[in-house]
Order: sequence, then C-alpha cells, then structure tokens
Amino acid sequence: MIKQAIIPLAGLGTRLLPLTSVFAKELLPINGKPGIEYILDECIDAGIKEIVFIISTKKQMIKKYFYSDNFYKNIIKKKKDQRIINEYKKILKYKKKIKFVYQNIPKGTGDAVLKTEKYIKNKYFLMMLPDDLIIKKNCSKAMIKVHKKYNVSVMASMKVNKRTVSRWGIYKLNKKLNKRDYEINGVVEKPSIKDAPSNNAVIGRYILPRIIFKKLKSLKPSKGNEIHITDAIQQLINDKEKFVAHNFEGKYLDCGTMKGYINSSKVIGKLWNYAWSVQVMLV
Repeated sequence: MIKQAIIPLAGLGTRLLPLTSVFAKELLPINGKPGIEYILDECIDAGIKEIVFIISTKKQMIKKYFYSDNFYKNIIKKKKDQRIINEYKKILKYKKKIKFVYQNIPKGTGDAVLKTEKYIKNKYFLMMLPDDLIIKKNCSKAMIKVHKKYNVSVMASMKVNKRTVSRWGIYKLNKKLNKRDYEINGVVEKPSIKDAPSNNAVIGRYILPRIIFKKLKSLKPSKGNEIHITDAIQQLINDKEKFVAHNFEGKYLDCGTMKGYINSSKVIGKLWNYAWSVQVMLV
C-alpha cells in the first residue's frame, strides 16, 4: 500500500505576487483555510501515514505554522475558545505526520524529489503538487486503488479543450484499460494543437516507483537548467516500467495563478455555503 507522500513546496510562487513577496503561497487562505491543508486532508483521507515537505529556508514560515505550540497554548490558556482549541488539535494531527527537507536552490521538481530519497522506504510513494487542488472526490485515494489493481505507477489525468493543449503536459496514450484508465507511452510538454498526441493533460498527482531516484541522479539539467521529473518518468517508461494515466472524478482547481487562486476561493466558498444551508435545513 501507498503510505508515504512527498509535497514540493520550495517554489517562490512568483505567479502570485505581490502576495508571495511576504507570504508562502501554500499558506494563503482559500475560503478561510490555508491551501496546504486541503492537500494534507486529501493525503490523510487516502491513508497516507508519513508526509515529507520539501521547503527552502526562505519558506520557514511553513514549518513555523505547524510548530507554533507555545502560541496556541498561551492563547488557549487565556481565552479557552473552542474554535482555537479545535484548530490546535488539527495542527497537532498534521504535525505528527510531517517531516521537512530543504531545497534551497531551485533546480526543478526532479531535484526536489531527489531530496526526499532517505525518507522513502517503500517501493512506491505518492507525490502531490500543491498548486493543483482536486475537490469533491479524493483523487489520491482513487489513484491508490488503481495502483493496487494493476501494481503500476499512476499519474492523474484530465481531459482538456483541444485548443488549450499547448498549456499542458499531454499524455501519449497507449492502451485503454477502462473508461478512466489508460496505459501511457510518455508525456509531451506543451505541444502544439497539431502535434498533441491526445487531449489528456497531466495533473499534479503521481504514484511513483522508488527506482525513480536512480534515474534522477543520472539526469543532467535540461530546460531552464532544471531537473525535470517528467524526464525521469520517460526514462522509466523507455525501460518498460508501466505507467497508467487515471482520469479522476473530482473538480480541478488551479491555485498557482492569481486568477486561479481567486476562482478557487469562489468555488470552494459556494460549495461550503451550499453544504451549510443544507445542514441548516435538516436541523
């Protein structure tokens, strides 16, 4: 079973400036809740027992967020506010599962993954990119079920408008396994409409084999002088490692751009208001 997850958080978040000039983007509130907590809740609900955060020294506030025990204890001692007590209990639940490693020089997602090698003990692990929120259905849990069924690596997939394929990594589909799962031959980064092998886009959820660390160590920096995780994945596919693209059921929200971040808050806010109104009607 998949029991470990890694979450790269060292990025500077320049697409969310000026907010990220003073604040880690992963702690920015989405409908009153830090974005990273949506990712953590997905992890925990999927059965993950250990989570490795990759941060930089410039983003120490992420670690501080989970290690503010004295602050909470002092406030609770003075106010005895149940809401604050519940928040502190939630933070403690998260903290028990989290470890931190550092990527102080931005060398790409592949390099970030490599920093976690000493912590990953199992044959497969989950990687989640925090800019990609998937709500309504737990994508990671569904992918773990696919992994268990086929005993393969799994990557999240979403059908996009064919006119927008140049914005995405696009899967080369090999064989359809069922209505949601496809065996893949590889990924093409931001192809033209003419050259796109499909309109199935890569979304930031991956179940990867531990052997990927060996591939990452052998890679030289490529585009942007970075080590790209997709290059290592392609090498594994070339070596006959099987990868399956899973078209998830939930709703995708892009939190990595200002427009997407604002929209995510609106969408989740509407869902929360609807759930609250239904609850009131049932009382």
